[in-house]
Amino acid sequence: MNKNTLAASAALLAMLPAHAMAESNPDMRALRAEIQAMKNLYERRISELEGKLATMERGRETHEKAPAADASGRTVYGNTFNPSIGAILNGQFRSFSTDSGDIAGFAVGHEGERGKEGFSVNHTELNLSANADDKFFGSVTAALAEHDGETEIELEEAYIQTLPGLGLPQGATVKAGRALWTLGYLNEHHAHADDFADRPLPYRAFLDGTFNDDGVELSYVLPTDFYSEIGGGVFRGADFPFGGADGEAVGAWSAFARVGGDIGENHNWRAGAYVLSGKAKEGRLSNEDMVNFVGDMDLYAADLRYTWAPTGNPREQEVIFQGEYFWRNENGSYEDSAAATGLVNVDDHTSGWYAQGIYKFHPQWRVGLRYSRLAAPSVPLGLAGSTLDSGGYDPEAYAAMVDWTNSEFSRVRLQYNREELSAGQEDNQFLLQYILSLGAHAAHKY
Repeated sequence: MNKNTLAASAALLAMLPAHAMAESNPDMRALRAEIQAMKNLYERRISELEGKLATMERGRETHEKAPAADASGRTVYGNTFNPSIGAILNGQFRSFSTDSGDIAGFAVGHEGERGKEGFSVNHTELNLSANADDKFFGSVTAALAEHDGETEIELEEAYIQTLPGLGLPQGATVKAGRALWTLGYLNEHHAHADDFADRPLPYRAFLDGTFNDDGVELSYVLPTDFYSEIGGGVFRGADFPFGGADGEAVGAWSAFARVGGDIGENHNWRAGAYVLSGKAKEGRLSNEDMVNFVGDMDLYAADLRYTWAPTGNPREQEVIFQGEYFWRNENGSYEDSAAATGLVNVDDHTSGWYAQGIYKFHPQWRVGLRYSRLAAPSVPLGLAGSTLDSGGYDPEAYAAMVDWTNSEFSRVRLQYNREELSAGQEDNQFLLQYILSLGAHAAHKY
């Protein structure tokens, strides 16, 4: 080969692109072929899976459209759009050492009374809930309760709640209807989720057990590193501690703020402040409709909850400390039909609080202690000797419980109460409670 031929060959090689030289490498060609083979294999596999999925979807649609028959011959249709349905059986046996359970100085409603002695089904619930679509969730809870020897059906909750698909700002939620509104810690919870068989004195005296008026509430979880939430609502004002708000568009309002977070890996806490304000324009009836209040009422509350999992797993062991404080101001007039007095003007305040501790020492066993107390109001002139006359005594109550939880669907609890709700009247109580959850039931709040 002469010099001219070598020069021409060198020039031709210099003009070839880099990828052409790479293609001439046998190892590179083999690697490219292997990658292409894998791509072809996965594409065929994906096509096969998509075909199977389409076949299954067609079969499901056919099955849902075509009715089937069960063993009894009844026609059964698909339940794709049916809500979750559940029931809570909450029965009790109660034994008291005194006949009277009135809270001296306070006019309470039916739910705030201590209940009847002996066996009862107490507060059995029926609930239905489901996502209506990607924008709204709905829930209905009806309670079977016994009052004056008669079983009544009460609509405890019936509300809609927005979902993220509605497009509200992230962290914002709107709830409308009748619900257990945000006020303290226990008010948002159904009674069967409590750690004791009955509610503490402040809830019985100030809220008749719970506040679930008709209305709407907005809450917003702030975009902070720790948990922080603010919100408020407007309500009809027909439920205790108001009442008699027929014809009123808005009879009460609320506001709240809560913060919380973790301490290390095994500790967490939450604290909150709340206000509920409104007017009883046509009267708030209580104590079997014997005491009637008309006027303005402001209720302030604060709560604190702390939990600790000693082993790192709360399902095995857990310690819970919880407390709430309430302060109420009333400005209006009282009338006590039992005392045969006329309207008596009042402008007074009272308060109450409770503190409790729960220790889960075994995955199925817990023990707990609770103390609650009320600061009775001063006796208005003209109501001496009436239901609102505490005689200068502040009601208090002690409670001790032990419960056994076989699973998340069943619990049995034994509780002892020592209540002194008026001067010199000690009431020793024993309560045996069972709670069974049947069907679907949503998880409880923190």
